[in-house]
Amino acid sequence: MQKKFFILFVVATSFLFTGNIQNSFAEDFVVSIPFGAFNPELNTPAKVWYDPPELSIVEGDTVTWVNDDREGHTVTSGSGAGRFDWMDAKNLGEPDGLFDSLRFMPDESWSYTFEKAGDYNYFCVIHPWMEGIIFVKPFIPDYPHDATGKKYEQFPTFLITPDGSIEINFSWEPRVIKTHEKTNFIYRFYDAIYDQPLRKLEYDIAILQNNQVLYKDEGAVSGAGGDYRQWIFEEPGPIIVKISNIKPYGSVAETQINLGPDATARLGDFTAMVYENYEKKTTTEKIVQPRDTLQFYYEIAVAMIIVPAIMLAVIVLYMKGKKPTYNYPERKASPV
Repeated sequence: MQKKFFILFVVATSFLFTGNIQNSFAEDFVVSIPFGAFNPELNTPAKVWYDPPELSIVEGDTVTWVNDDREGHTVTSGSGAGRFDWMDAKNLGEPDGLFDSLRFMPDESWSYTFEKAGDYNYFCVIHPWMEGIIFVKPFIPDYPHDATGKKYEQFPTFLITPDGSIEINFSWEPRVIKTHEKTNFIYRFYDAIYDQPLRKLEYDIAILQNNQVLYKDEGAVSGAGGDYRQWIFEEPGPIIVKISNIKPYGSVAETQINLGPDATARLGDFTAMVYENYEKKTTTEKIVQPRDTLQFYYEIAVAMIIVPAIMLAVIVLYMKGKKPTYNYPERKASPV
């Protein structure tokens, strides 16, 4: 049942994310086809065939081409012929089928929305020397949001468990999650009734992405009111961080609530989006979880105790094995 739910979640959030984020922040750009673009001669009034000939946008943006020339033109994706190769019909360009405006006349326009990142070459099939290019970059918000693209107006975000007993404050650094970069998930537990930090709780935590459980820790114990987990994602897409089965561990300081043994309704899910990292394809960073940190400090403490003890034992053994030597003063006979 949980597996089916997660598959539906991934499909739904992917659809919502594409529609919500990209459309709500899309921009419109205009490219002019200047007067004289129809003329391939060097002394043509047009300095460029499409103005601007190169344009950088992001996913979801729309480009409108306006025909300011006196002849009809097209905006057709593919490779043009260049300024001279079109002569003698040697090369009339090669459309790639991604988009084609067909012919539109002077004072008319045509628009196209670019949904995917990439470099898009285009030309005019009527005048194949006319060439341009659109650089489409991936759209990455600069603020934390959930898997549907909805911005967290308050960050760290928080939720109250269904049983109304615990508030979970949750955040992550860096705020924009990318592949091949270490992400720190930081969370704290509070008494939802009296707003006091809960010092020590036992809980389960899992990180899920693309219908896979990437990380799971059962019976984790929080300290100082909170905890953290680290992870490095290798694939983009929506993720869920699930915290569940929250229950007391030992004494719970600074709280007046009674956390009973039934932790069924003591849980919370947090979602986010992982973006493709176009600057890093691998990473050498290491993940250090709280258990690893405790083990590291434990080993240091043991080393601080054992190493001096060994040194002291060596010194004692050395001193015991060394025979003392005495220097007696030389005696001389005295005349009687």
